[in-house]
Amino acid sequence: MDIVITLLGKPGCHLCDDARAVIERVAADTGVRWEERDITRSEEDTRLYWEQIPVTLINGVQHDFWRVDENRLRAAIEELRGR
Repeated sequence: MDIVITLLGKPGCHLCDDARAVIERVAADTGVRWEERDITRSEEDTRLYWEQIPVTLINGVQHDFWRVDENRLRAAIEELRGR
């Protein structure tokens, strides 16, 4: 199963910078793909996520918001791999 982590954020968001660093590290260590989406480029994303960014999705399902817990992210990836 392919696993993709998506970071939803916006320019100038310091929490997004922190989340990006964690996601980059976890993705590199676990060999999963990750992508970033700027919520300001989509009215729907802005409406849905403005108050929660950064938001972390795993395979399109919301996993975390505001802060990324590295251990929790790793555990979620391992759980998906175990299925």
